[in-house]
Amino acid sequence: MAVDTLLLELGAEELPPTALDALSDAFAAGIEKGLQEADIPFQGVTAYATPRRLAVQVKNLADKQPDREVERRGPALAAAFKEGAPTKAAEGFARSCGVSVDELIHLETDKGTWLGFREHQPGESVQALLPDILRKAISALPVPKNMRWGTSRIEFSRPVHWLVTLYGSDVIAAEALGLQASRTTYGHRFHAPDAIQLEHADAYLGALENAFVLADRQQRRERIREQVLAEAEVQEANAVIDEDLLVEVSGLVEWPVALTGSFDERFLEVPAECLVSSMKANQKYFHLLDDQGKLKPLFITISNIDSADPQQVISGNEKVIRPRLADAAFFYDTDRKRTLASRIPQLESVVFQQQLGTLADKARRSSAIASHIAERIGGDVTHAQRAVALAKCDLVTEMVLEFPELQGIMGRYYAEQDGEPADVAQALEEQYLPRFATDAIPHSATGKALALADRLDTLVGIFGIGQRPTGAKDPFALRRASIGVLNILVKGELNLDLRELLNVAAEQYRDLPKAEGLIDDVLTYMLDRFRAWGQEEGISAEMYLAVRARPVTKPLDFARRLRAVKAFAQRDEAAALAAANKRVSNILSKQEHDGSTQVDQSLLQEPAEQALFNAVTLSQHQVTPLFAAGDYQQALDALATLREPVDNFFDQVMVMADDVSIRRNRLALLASLQALFLEVADIAQLPQ
Repeated sequence: MAVDTLLLELGAEELPPTALDALSDAFAAGIEKGLQEADIPFQGVTAYATPRRLAVQVKNLADKQPDREVERRGPALAAAFKEGAPTKAAEGFARSCGVSVDELIHLETDKGTWLGFREHQPGESVQALLPDILRKAISALPVPKNMRWGTSRIEFSRPVHWLVTLYGSDVIAAEALGLQASRTTYGHRFHAPDAIQLEHADAYLGALENAFVLADRQQRRERIREQVLAEAEVQEANAVIDEDLLVEVSGLVEWPVALTGSFDERFLEVPAECLVSSMKANQKYFHLLDDQGKLKPLFITISNIDSADPQQVISGNEKVIRPRLADAAFFYDTDRKRTLASRIPQLESVVFQQQLGTLADKARRSSAIASHIAERIGGDVTHAQRAVALAKCDLVTEMVLEFPELQGIMGRYYAEQDGEPADVAQALEEQYLPRFATDAIPHSATGKALALADRLDTLVGIFGIGQRPTGAKDPFALRRASIGVLNILVKGELNLDLRELLNVAAEQYRDLPKAEGLIDDVLTYMLDRFRAWGQEEGISAEMYLAVRARPVTKPLDFARRLRAVKAFAQRDEAAALAAANKRVSNILSKQEHDGSTQVDQSLLQEPAEQALFNAVTLSQHQVTPLFAAGDYQQALDALATLREPVDNFFDQVMVMADDVSIRRNRLALLASLQALFLEVADIAQLPQ
């Protein structure tokens, strides 16, 4: 069986840059899946992509499927012959196999003897199988939006122009999207527009690079990164390379060339975030900072041509960016003509959610929640109320209407200019923290109160109108809001009761259609997010379930228990004590124990039960102050010493004694043992 390299390339007009990675990866995955399903051996699949092409290269691909011995089973022997003559069932099976009844074989199985047929089936060739694999892979591509072109009814993300299917040096006859396969590809649209005849699939990358095309996505990105850093060094500046922007820019060019331009220093009077947003969102420029972290009046653009007159390209980009920055300056100057507070009435006409009212309604509800939280965490209640009132005002400013990603940031700037208290201004930006699981949390107490209040109001309100997330649908980002609340409470070390906070939030609503059981529903949903939260810290599902089994409603306390259980689970004693606790739980549930933990010492007869009682009593004295301090890890470490007396008890003592009083006393002893561990978690849930 021979092997060679397979090359597939689909040429198109400029593909959407933000979708290029997904299209490329899906194309490679589709080809790989097709080859695997066809059982054609290969070594590896590599995806390539530029704005004008999607390509896949398969190394060491066999030229055909392996030959196979195919065995078919027909009717049972008893049904295949009657009085020595073949029945219609036997004859029909033989015809389906293309042979006579005499050529069939007998197959012995554990269920009897059957007629059968065995034949050698040669593997089909790559040339025969690939066209269908290719069509299926293309049809499965996650195209963001299809289009048609010309008079054709064919649909794809962009008009397609060429198709390459090379196996080694041979073209595989195939058709897709109305294109007939060939060995012809094309280089850079301007530097090398002529057709390129590929002699072999292995020549792909080299041939394209000679034609000013870097087909390897990662290579192109690193080329851009290196050039941007080199340009920044020339300018004695520090380049800020946003990875998302880097990916997008690499999806716009085939032959990247970094060029540095400048803009008027007067624009630096505008907040840097505004200028950066304009440069990134509109022009896809990289910005530069000085050694103090301040924005420099420079930008780096990535051109798709290696111009003989780069200054002309730079001048063109400078002309384009000037009106963009002028717009940002205009928005900023216009917004500053009014205070943030003067925009509060505008929130009365901005709908938050149809059933939950406007942003003004949300602010009124959140103000009460934030006041409660600020008081509980030692913050300034007046400042918390002011922050809530101003929190959404920047949403109606010109700058944020143009650049939504600046919400909160512009609120801080405008609040500072209005002379608002420093922590109020800071809170306006911090209200959106954390934006994702590993993001920073608000630093100020006012910021924490605002961020928590806003999320809690949303959670209670959306659940209260029956719009809780289902499956993958979470239009109000309630999962993210829940994890945000947990992170603020845990990382901020705020030992607040989540049930209490949800009750305060619910009290701000007059009438919610799903009010019955609302607090329990939201609380359960939020605490269930600890499962995902714990995965970030290496906490298993069993550890989570051990803590979740306890009625813990303070997230900080919940997190401390999780970490303590994780540490305990790594001890040698953990598995044995988990098994013992599970055994205790089973015994107590089967005997319908009344829950009593009062042990009568006079009824302790066996040395092993006396030893366990003494050990439990000693442990109670040791761990009670640790429980009170929330030092669950040290408490579980102390309880780990109970392993030996527990093991001895079960080895030497019959719990279900004939004497009822002794039996009840021993059950009470086990209940007291269980109660110690349940102060932290139900460790019976841990692996045993």
